[in-house]
Amino acid sequence: MAKFVPVDPFDLVIFGGTGDLAKRKLLPSLYHRHRDGQFSEDSRIIAVSRGELSQDEFRGLVRDALQNYLHEGEFDEDAWSEFSSRLHYHEQDVMSAMGWEGLQKFLDDSHERIRVFYLAMSPSLFGVTARNITEAGLADKRSRIVLEKPVGSDLDSARDINNQVGAVFDEEQIYRIDHYLGKETVQNLSALRFANSLFEPLWRRGAIDHVQISVAEHIGVGNRAEFYSRTGALRDMVQNHMLQLLCLVAMEPPTSMDHDDVRNEKIKVLKALRPITSENVKRVTVRGQYKAGAIKGEAVPGYAQELTDQNSDESGTNTETFVAIKAEIDNWRWSGTPFYLRTGKRLATKTSEIVIQFRPVAHSIFDESAGEVVANRLTIRLQPNEGVNLTMMSKEPGPGGFKLKSLPLNLSFSEAFPLRYPDAYERLLMEVLRGNPALFMRRDEVESAWTWIDQIIDAWDSTSQKPDAYLAGSWGPVEAALLLDRDQREWFDPETS
Repeated sequence: MAKFVPVDPFDLVIFGGTGDLAKRKLLPSLYHRHRDGQFSEDSRIIAVSRGELSQDEFRGLVRDALQNYLHEGEFDEDAWSEFSSRLHYHEQDVMSAMGWEGLQKFLDDSHERIRVFYLAMSPSLFGVTARNITEAGLADKRSRIVLEKPVGSDLDSARDINNQVGAVFDEEQIYRIDHYLGKETVQNLSALRFANSLFEPLWRRGAIDHVQISVAEHIGVGNRAEFYSRTGALRDMVQNHMLQLLCLVAMEPPTSMDHDDVRNEKIKVLKALRPITSENVKRVTVRGQYKAGAIKGEAVPGYAQELTDQNSDESGTNTETFVAIKAEIDNWRWSGTPFYLRTGKRLATKTSEIVIQFRPVAHSIFDESAGEVVANRLTIRLQPNEGVNLTMMSKEPGPGGFKLKSLPLNLSFSEAFPLRYPDAYERLLMEVLRGNPALFMRRDEVESAWTWIDQIIDAWDSTSQKPDAYLAGSWGPVEAALLLDRDQREWFDPETS
């Protein structure tokens, strides 16, 4: 098990520090890192929000959040007592250039510490917050700013945000976060590909038939109906999470693991993606929207009903909650090998996985009585039960005839590494504090992803492609199955794969 390496003294300022992301992810992650001894005694965590709270009220809010979101047995009174002494609260309207004196005075004595500003807020506030931080004199050349996804809602808005933040922070100070890049199994992709001579010679169109990337959720839009009606699955999941996974699977070996070497290779993949236009959009994409159904035997409403219940804008009734895409990469390594992307809400189960389907053997020497020779398949599970599974053909033991069977070689992270290891946000927060941008997106990476996504949105609009209905608790609309069926392939659903 890798050892926890302490980070230098820091002040971490969380704007939106009483919001949902801070309570569910950021503060529990920081509690874990504190408990494992990675913080110096004088490191501080400062929450900033518009609400009027005393220090005791804020600490009570954090205590409640930890008890609510930590796993059973993880909350410890002694650890909490120490952790709570790091917590501080400041009331501030980030839209106003006035009233920053209190935070300014609080931070004035800590210029020797690393100073990180985490913007856990709406992307529309990124620019003005970054400007007010610098105009208040809170930032210097050692400071870092973290932008929570999504960075914009299209290419134009992403460029606008990047321009505003980039006007007051240098590019190397800006950390655009996508928590999928902090997952153990996602990072393990690099080790799997580039630390094993077994895979790299086969990691190309000659040996791989196709790749499937699935990110499925069993929950609906919940109380995010108003946000989701303006966003949809394509912007919410494909533009960031899924394209990042695609890049890590498809990129060429970087010269080194230096952050710019890795990000340069990912950019090449994004630029090699075949454009999806009005001419081919109906053939290579599927939009879906869930209707009432059942999840694990419990009846759930459809998306349209959830919009009505929350009095959301009716224009959101055309928003997709499911997307499937046949993506093709026009380069030497992957030409002719499709990447099928699939994501949606209210699907049969919660799972994220990458399936590398190898081509069948060129010629079988076994007669029909031995059984079918099944092509090898590598499955990389991101959640739940992180791990790697490789199916191999083997002879069934025993007397009698020669029988073949496809069996898995299984690496379960929970079994191989029984101790608790940091989750995605814990790791990414530590990488920001260390000043390592390798797991974060560069400006041109974000904008290249939006360029491809905007083409799909424009094509949907120009062809009036509406979402196809699918039953909550299923694996999406039938059109998604037909997308692969036209290529004589099928989805590998976790329940049947």
